[in-house]
Amino acid sequence: MKLRFFSATIAALLLVALAGAQQGSSPAKVKRTADDHPDLSGIWAYAVDLPSGGIKRESNGKVTIKQADLSNRRAPKGEVKGALPFTAAPVYKPELQAKVKDLFDHESKTDPVFYCGRPGVPRIGSPRKIVQLPGEVIFFYEDMSGDTYRVIPTDGRPHRADANPGAYGDSIGHWEGDTLIVDVTNFDDNTWFGEGGYFHSDAMHVTERLWLDNGNLVWQATVADPKVLTQPWTLNPRVVKPSNEPLEESARCVEDDGHRLLNDDHHGQR
Repeated sequence: MKLRFFSATIAALLLVALAGAQQGSSPAKVKRTADDHPDLSGIWAYAVDLPSGGIKRESNGKVTIKQADLSNRRAPKGEVKGALPFTAAPVYKPELQAKVKDLFDHESKTDPVFYCGRPGVPRIGSPRKIVQLPGEVIFFYEDMSGDTYRVIPTDGRPHRADANPGAYGDSIGHWEGDTLIVDVTNFDDNTWFGEGGYFHSDAMHVTERLWLDNGNLVWQATVADPKVLTQPWTLNPRVVKPSNEPLEESARCVEDDGHRLLNDDHHGQR
């Protein structure tokens, strides 16, 4: 009798443990807006490339070094639910590949962001803050070239016919199921869409996709530019964690390094 009671007790405990494990692994419930779309509103982790040595701060003589979480700008390990297939690099037309290599080989002299240039879309990455309203979504960013924002209509209107070309283009959005699709056109050709010397023309067309996955924001972009690329290029998805760090005003960007550089080092080496 004691043995049977012991076995039954163990079995019951195992069932309870299994149920708890299943409950703990269940996906987070998605908060929805009044129109039944996933609510992307909130503050999300800073997701730009940073030096591997950490961020050094000095206050009142005390120095602290904070290691940055770079996972938001790296390809995640394992499969990301809902992500499109992606490749490591875009494929330029054969006659333009030498130009891409030359730009990259001399990046510290040729990359506009070294000289306070705007990164543009999609290079600026995922937004730091999203405000989702009926009929529009607002993206806020923190960037040394200027803390920019984007107002993205989601009420079905077309692209503006009178919009001036710019680094961040003209954006309109719509929902496909639980995924926000942002269609971006009308770029100037003054930015790179990636650090590898990835220049583009004024014909660039960017499609951003944003959705929620177990409490995280997933951002992925596809770049099409028939003037320079042989086919559209889809970046790896970025899984961005929620953050409680408020947005801060970026320091004024002052270009005072270009003439001091003695070599053509790349961002990752700085």
